[in-house]
Amino acid sequence: MRKEIIINAAADEIRIAITEDGKLAEFFAETPEKDRMVGDIYLGKVARVMPGIRAAFVDIGLKQDAFLHFSDIGRSLGEYSSLIGDDSDIETEEEAELVDIEAQEEHAASLYKPRGLEPSSLRMGEPGGGGQREELEAVHLEPGQDIIVQVTKEPVGNKGVRVTSEVSLPGRFLVLLPFDGKIGVSKKITNYREKRRLRRIVRGILPEGFGAIIRTVAEKQDEDALKTDLKRLLATWNEIERTVKTETPPALLYKDLSTTSSVIRDLFNSEVARVVVDSRKLYHDITAYVRTASPEMLDRIELYRGKEPIFDAFGIEKELQTAFSRRVPLKSGGYIIIEQTEAMVVIDVNSGRYAARREQELNSLRTDLEAAREIVRQLRLRDIGGIIVVDFIDLEDERNRKKVYDELRKEFRKDRAKTTVLPMTEFGLVQITRQRIRQGVMRTFTEPCPCCGGSGVVLSKGTVANQIERWIRRFKTEHREFRLVLRVNPVVAEYLGEGTISRLTKMMLRYFIYIKVEPDPSLPVHEFRFFSQRQKRDITDEYKGT
Repeated sequence: MRKEIIINAAADEIRIAITEDGKLAEFFAETPEKDRMVGDIYLGKVARVMPGIRAAFVDIGLKQDAFLHFSDIGRSLGEYSSLIGDDSDIETEEEAELVDIEAQEEHAASLYKPRGLEPSSLRMGEPGGGGQREELEAVHLEPGQDIIVQVTKEPVGNKGVRVTSEVSLPGRFLVLLPFDGKIGVSKKITNYREKRRLRRIVRGILPEGFGAIIRTVAEKQDEDALKTDLKRLLATWNEIERTVKTETPPALLYKDLSTTSSVIRDLFNSEVARVVVDSRKLYHDITAYVRTASPEMLDRIELYRGKEPIFDAFGIEKELQTAFSRRVPLKSGGYIIIEQTEAMVVIDVNSGRYAARREQELNSLRTDLEAAREIVRQLRLRDIGGIIVVDFIDLEDERNRKKVYDELRKEFRKDRAKTTVLPMTEFGLVQITRQRIRQGVMRTFTEPCPCCGGSGVVLSKGTVANQIERWIRRFKTEHREFRLVLRVNPVVAEYLGEGTISRLTKMMLRYFIYIKVEPDPSLPVHEFRFFSQRQKRDITDEYKGT
């Protein structure tokens, strides 16, 4: 699989596309309105402690208090996935000791099943670990208490950011853990001798009391490269410590790298064939960083010099259009519909054309397999997280249902986010959970419609007219005023005036009242406002139904 990173820089927006074999797989955007927050470190103040939900809310100076779950106070090495992405599967020293060296070299992961040891059972900062129950019982937070926290998930909808008190500082080769003395290694480094070599080097250069995670790109790097990376991270942490002493909460202690820099730091590895950027300044910034971090990869960075816009030249602009469409076509003639709700995402697979009954099972299987590949691509591209339910075309053969399930599992191996896929039910439904870290692409580039509020539907004009009539009836039972001004959307105003004897005229005759209609384009279709000419004020809410 050929991976490429394409970067398009404009005056106030930077767009980053990651392609796999020429097809758009992941997309990131950096805009002034949508600031990246994951990785930022704050000095906060505990606002509320909620033992019932095993969580606390921390004031870090944002519009909404940050959510701190008790499990994010005593974390393990395996729980840093939202901050370090591709290196989220981490082998601890305790796990490595449980595996026979020769067996691991011969049989790799097939024999690696340590029993009785869960990542969440390792007590941070204490050799030998401890139970999760002990960890949560040890939580002691008081309202007003100062606390250092790091953002692990960006706000989604009405939810604030999620934070952890166990901070980490990601570098090119290492992730520094200031509050944890353990050393972990990315499980993507499969050679046991290489893992042991890297552990030995890092253990020798780490200051006492600090821990680290050795990232995948550290494989085969020499000691000097690891020392340089660690020195940079320790300097950053020392600066954070100095800032803590002078700031009063809430305060921002550390701002993580921009989206562009973090993509280069975290995703530019040996699997990426090239990075192409259309900004000379950004090109020099990237090459300067890579020259110090991974000089052997300098020749993979290119400055785009074409006249055609870079995203057009690579076919990305056209593919991006599907990221904002609810309907995504399939090559077979079928299509998928993606509907995002507050609670979950629902995806419907449709064949799009009739197939003869004797070929129905085979055609359905082909469409479902193609849809499975496209669904995983769309989830990654749109960065959709949470609960996802997919309604595939019904398959009668259990073996065919398993083929679709296996295809989904295979495609999700390309995904950096943690996912869980349940087997297909007899009704053709597949349930998926996908780790949510950032707001999805749709939330980044769109906002709720001012007319429908994001629901996609509005009340019919007839329904609004009936609501207006019910308002007039309530008003007349309590008031003897005979002249009102009605402001409505122009579409509703036109509807009220239709007919030989208009709907509005019928209302005025029925309730013996004169109503002057004023079209107001700023009002949504489903809203209306009544003004009293005598009182010179808006009286709408006084006579609305309960």
